[in-house]
Amino acid sequence: MVALEPVVQAYAWGSRTALPELCGTASPSPHPVAEHWFGAHDSGSSLCADGRALDARIADDPEKELGARVLAEHGGGLPFLVKLLSAEQALSLQAHPSPEKAREGYAAEDARGIAVDAADRNYRDANHKPEILVALTEFHALVGFRPVERTISLLDAFDVDSLRPYRDMLAGQPDAEGLRAVFTTFVTMPHIVLADVVSDLVARAVSYLTVNGVDAPWSAVATTVAELAERYPTDPGVLGVLLLNRVVLQPGEAVYLGPGQLHAYLRGVGVEVMANSDNVLRGGLTPKHVDVPELMRVLEFGPLADPTVDAIPADRGIPGEVDYPTPEPDFALSRIDLPAGRLVTWRPDGPEVLLCTSGEAQVDEDGAGEVLRPGRAVWVPASTTRVCLQGLDGTTVFRTRVGDR
Repeated sequence: MVALEPVVQAYAWGSRTALPELCGTASPSPHPVAEHWFGAHDSGSSLCADGRALDARIADDPEKELGARVLAEHGGGLPFLVKLLSAEQALSLQAHPSPEKAREGYAAEDARGIAVDAADRNYRDANHKPEILVALTEFHALVGFRPVERTISLLDAFDVDSLRPYRDMLAGQPDAEGLRAVFTTFVTMPHIVLADVVSDLVARAVSYLTVNGVDAPWSAVATTVAELAERYPTDPGVLGVLLLNRVVLQPGEAVYLGPGQLHAYLRGVGVEVMANSDNVLRGGLTPKHVDVPELMRVLEFGPLADPTVDAIPADRGIPGEVDYPTPEPDFALSRIDLPAGRLVTWRPDGPEVLLCTSGEAQVDEDGAGEVLRPGRAVWVPASTTRVCLQGLDGTTVFRTRVGDR
């Protein structure tokens, strides 16, 4: 077992205060702190307390670090990546590829000679990127295409003249193909037309809020439209808000994003676990590289009625542990809540990352230990025979393992 030093990502949408305050470091920071990465990705591997990068440690002795099962099922690399994420501004409207589409996209960009670290590169690796996010604060997001009948109700409530043709398109084809047709029209609309449509939409959204108040059924969507249009007045992502589920997570609640699910995180702090990838296909709401044709190639347009994931009691004999189940073999996420003095033990069946988000805990492996504090994580190699975790006060630890095939 060894403590991990995260890779800090200073993306512009991050907060200068949220993660520094969680981790007990100087706040505000001199730059936005968007993500802390705990893992072994090629674009940023965590450093271990002994000074080695985690990816190098794994490469030196993959059987000890990953175990025979993970090596057989996933090869010689760690299949998951753990993040702390803090969004003060909206992230891009984006989706992530399936394994097949990631391999195809990576090979195609390699064949075109696009450098892996180039700003206009979509595929940083050949892996898929399903992910789950558990909220640590109230967390707002746009996640997956809303069922069509509800979107028609929204468009009727806003009653924007320039959007009526798209409302009628959905009414005539209330399925994935109808959503594909409308979204394609939005993201390919000429900017001069788009600016007028967004302006009309904002006017109606503000009117809706004025007449109906902040507690009306579509007020959160109206507010998001107005906020995003202020920053991106000619961006198709503003129209995309009309098609997506707007989700508000309370602490401990989660959302799962499978391959091809269109989404945009809006604000909040959370723990995010994903397959070990940094592949992002963007369609708007960002100054970064946007590739609409490639985004359209990976998108899944089937409506997503409920993108949230319910936590369920785990059945591994660890008091206070709950699972956040997903269908993914690359990762499995659980949360362990420990009152002061409670000791839990287990034997890992593969590599794990333990990340503390509140309180303090003593974690020991075969006689050697670390104190976990908020924002700190440890690497547990597969060779570990026994993990002992004891809460020192009200403690929450997120446990990431490799999933089952």
